[in-house]
Amino acid sequence: MAANPTPRVRVPAKAAKGEMIEVKTLISHEMESGQRKDSAGKTIPRQIINKFTAAFNGKTVFEADWFAAISANPYQAFFFKAQESGEFTFTWKDDNGSEYSAKAKLAVA
Repeated sequence: MAANPTPRVRVPAKAAKGEMIEVKTLISHEMESGQRKDSAGKTIPRQIINKFTAAFNGKTVFEADWFAAISANPYQAFFFKAQESGEFTFTWKDDNGSEYSAKAKLAVA
């Protein structure tokens, strides 16, 4: 598994008030399904990201639960209606309780 899963986000820096923007996210994570065996024949434990949350100015605006069939390096995109300037906080949680996060600012004119 990747030593340190890396989140990446793409949010426009600026938007007009009322404009719909597309927010794109991706995290580098191998997403071990729990179905494979190691060289000794032991099952490799499942290790997937199972929750993604996007908040804007502290309020959740998008949330997704992911399950075993999710691909490695999962990509998630969604649309957001820009009403005010602020900051997005993106959080990914995996099976062992680890959390990965990223932030991005949005200026609304």
